[in-house]
Amino acid sequence: MSSVKILLRNKENKQGLYPVILKIIKDRKVKIISLGLECELNEWDSENSCFKKNHKNHIQRNRLLLKLEDRALKIIDDYRIDDVDYSLKQFEQKFRGKSSSNTKVFDFWKEQIEDKMLTGRTGSARVSKDTLRTLSKYYKKSDLEFKDITPYFLNKFETYLRRRGYTDGGLGVRMRELRALFNKAIENGIVDEKYYPFKKYKVSKFKSGNVKKALTREQVKKIEELNVSNYPHLVNAKNYFMFSYYTRGMNFYDMMFLKWSNISNDRIHYKRSKTKGNFSIKIIEPVKEILEYYKSQNRPTDYVFPILLKNKMTPQQIENRKNKVLRRYNKRLSEMGNLLEIPMKVTSYTARHSFATNLKYAGISTDIISELLGHTDVKITQSYLKDFEDDIIDSAVDKLLEEPRPHLAVA
Repeated sequence: MSSVKILLRNKENKQGLYPVILKIIKDRKVKIISLGLECELNEWDSENSCFKKNHKNHIQRNRLLLKLEDRALKIIDDYRIDDVDYSLKQFEQKFRGKSSSNTKVFDFWKEQIEDKMLTGRTGSARVSKDTLRTLSKYYKKSDLEFKDITPYFLNKFETYLRRRGYTDGGLGVRMRELRALFNKAIENGIVDEKYYPFKKYKVSKFKSGNVKKALTREQVKKIEELNVSNYPHLVNAKNYFMFSYYTRGMNFYDMMFLKWSNISNDRIHYKRSKTKGNFSIKIIEPVKEILEYYKSQNRPTDYVFPILLKNKMTPQQIENRKNKVLRRYNKRLSEMGNLLEIPMKVTSYTARHSFATNLKYAGISTDIISELLGHTDVKITQSYLKDFEDDIIDSAVDKLLEEPRPHLAVA
């Protein structure tokens, strides 16, 4: 448990004034943070933790105290939401960073990586580390500030990476990571939004070509009807794919952490790791059959699927296990696709895209599909459905050929 309180120090400074402080207590440990405010002893209301009316700027100062207290409480709440066992040093860094306009990029980045590691987001932390390492090789000093990252800076960084053989895919990953960091810095008040360089420097240019990612309903049916008794090594791959497809495209990471306690009566309740959105999904017959299959295994863990084999694993163990199983899963899906003569690469992401696209073909509106997928922006859903839109347009043009054509007059 944590608590915060604004107090007056019981010892005066050299000017004979008493500093106002923020006291945070966590796990019986105490941290004192100076708020840069001070007053006479008789100007402080210790019962209500505010300046008395006899202080000449009591209204403005008390407003500031409320803002500072709200900031402290929000930081604690954010840690609780992310289930982070933070240190008092980390709290202080975040608290002070809110008003710091000269926080260096690399320092802030390392703090974000540490937060990701604490929350078990080791995969995301690994991508951040890799991007940080790449940028630090390009910009070798440690004094880089966010306002220094201009469109010109990003174009030069892109040129640097291309000369070293990076493709659009690799460039896109690193630029999106840098953009996410910049957005986080704006959110924390470290840099003003007017310095945001990604309005002019477009990361979208690194998107891959229009490669189909979704299977048709008939292709999904092929996977669903595959008799795996002849291919026992494909059992889990088939089950994971169909479970994802019929649970609104649940991603592999969330399936990995899904527990039997998330299942109640005829519904699955879970929080999506990527967006923190809460889902309540009806268990339809194909999902029920898959759950019954894994329930019958009576494994000694709380997890539904045999991905994490122990209840208590370190973040690094989880990351290693995830990578190993995901590689094997995608390899099996590729094998399944070849076996069923599906003319596109089938991956763990394919189930999610197929769910969205097949709903659209069934006449469900994009807004509803967006809500089912848990997207925060319908534009993300539209990008999922791009192939669908192209096919519809092509089909509409083809229909012109089906119309009876009038005989053309010949001069």
